[in-house]
Amino acid sequence: MDQWLRNTNVIKIVALAIGILLWAVVRMDGGSVTGSTGLEIVEQQIGNVSVTPKYDNSTFFVESIDPPQVTVTLSGRESVLKKVMNTGNFSVELDLTKVGKGEHVLPLTPVGFPSNVTVKVTPATVRVVIDEKGNKSMPVTINVTGIPGVGLKAGQPVVKPKQVTVSVPSRIYDKVDSVRADVNVEKATSAVTKHATLQAFDKDGNVIETATISPAVVDVEVPITSPFTLVPLQIKLVGEPPRGFGVASVRQSTDKVTVYGAQNVLDRMEFYEGPQVDLTNLKADEEFTLTIPLRNDVKQLDPDKVTVSVSIVPSVTKTLEAIPLSFVGQNDGFNTKVVLPESGQLNLTVEGAPSIIEKLKPQDVQAILDVSNLPPGKHEVSVTWNLPTFVKKGPTQDFKATVEISAKAEAVNPAAATPAAP
Repeated sequence: MDQWLRNTNVIKIVALAIGILLWAVVRMDGGSVTGSTGLEIVEQQIGNVSVTPKYDNSTFFVESIDPPQVTVTLSGRESVLKKVMNTGNFSVELDLTKVGKGEHVLPLTPVGFPSNVTVKVTPATVRVVIDEKGNKSMPVTINVTGIPGVGLKAGQPVVKPKQVTVSVPSRIYDKVDSVRADVNVEKATSAVTKHATLQAFDKDGNVIETATISPAVVDVEVPITSPFTLVPLQIKLVGEPPRGFGVASVRQSTDKVTVYGAQNVLDRMEFYEGPQVDLTNLKADEEFTLTIPLRNDVKQLDPDKVTVSVSIVPSVTKTLEAIPLSFVGQNDGFNTKVVLPESGQLNLTVEGAPSIIEKLKPQDVQAILDVSNLPPGKHEVSVTWNLPTFVKKGPTQDFKATVEISAKAEAVNPAAATPAAP
């Protein structure tokens, strides 16, 4: 071993090896070695770096930052700067947590840079305007545009959620009038579904650019159907209960029905004629579940069934006195009067449910004589009765009246009857 150490060649080889190892260690640690590439101190600028405000966005609104972007100048070893540029994990922050509403000039803080890098921000301060935030709950309105396929119609849009929160600076809080989105149904033949982006508008229809909407996107479905209209549903009642029973009430499960069909059919429709209910021989309460028939080129009904509940009770009778006789079909060129009965009035016994009969008055009933096409002279005419719903005549009451029809006398002109002066 001593012989090895005394050999100068061996010592030179060992020294060379140690030098190489030291160079490698310094290289790996990023140490500064004069003349080594990437280790010298350099300067680099990063332009258009956005200023990131740090504040409570549930309470305040940043109206403006001037300037909104700055220049960052870095100074350090080239290898370190390259790493900073490659990662991009840095920002320039504006701390607003200690200020409130108003205009402020505040310093900027570089964040995310290594400690061995010198950072300079130009400009070092910015002017910021802060306003308090106003939150407003608003319903979502969907504006349906375009025309669906031939013979089809866009229905009422379904929106989820129906309400959203609009956040704006307090100074324009009252200007927010609506929150809307457009959905196009041009030539659609089936329901249109869409994720719609919302915008806030003022009363003049202008977009409020500074508004923040949460959520900003909603789910919308616009049904595409045949044209439709909502009209009353008329149930036809036929027959009447036997003597001793009366109808107290008739109730329908629905009073209106949505009718789908051609537009020209719907335009003429004032009501829809539903099924008929036969009251004949009913002596107790009855419930009918009936299908509503399709009529007059109607394509669809909603609902397509109706339940009719009929309440039957023991009936009572009542005599209505001095009901005046009235004419229909009277000729204006003739005088028509009732000869018999001389009073021109009749008494009628009526029957029905107690709740209806007790309130009935003579003026609620009409006794009608049809004198259409009758010549001058005396005629015996049958009396037709117009009775309220669920009221019927008592037994054996077939009335007739005698009427007299005569021509009207021509009026005499007094001026014509006076002799002319000589």
